[in-house]
Amino acid sequence: MRQDPHSSTTVGWREWVSLPDHGVPWIKAKLDTGARTSSIHAFDIEVVEAEQGERVRFWVHPWQESARDAVQIECPVHDRRSVRSSSGHAATRIVVHLDVSIHGRVVTAEFTLANRDSMGFRMLIGREALRKGFVVDSARSFVGGRAPREVRRINRGRHGH
Repeated sequence: MRQDPHSSTTVGWREWVSLPDHGVPWIKAKLDTGARTSSIHAFDIEVVEAEQGERVRFWVHPWQESARDAVQIECPVHDRRSVRSSSGHAATRIVVHLDVSIHGRVVTAEFTLANRDSMGFRMLIGREALRKGFVVDSARSFVGGRAPREVRRINRGRHGH
């Protein structure tokens, strides 16, 4: 649901979000006002030429400690940028536009494709996306609600019966 861009929604420093156009109903994200651009864990990244220009095909692991339920996404390449990581390492990354649902609000955001396997979160939401109507309360988590228990178990690498 798209809302008035001038109203604001309070969110926590980490939230369960989704990629509604790509069949990813749950992915835990860190909302990081210190990062300009958002980032998503992507692997097997393949750039292909199409009549409309460059497209990128990549896979997403929605769960932190599991390869289960991987999803393939294909979309236009929006840009390529040099990005400096928190450790100071610079790398050129592909940038795509993805619709992300945060606390029931859908916004289009720029995401860099990165290997976030060593990071605590498969997705990072940066301030370019957050300035589209979100206020981050750093003392709170999961203001938009928690994923169902079974989803949280899978995300922690524990599978139910």
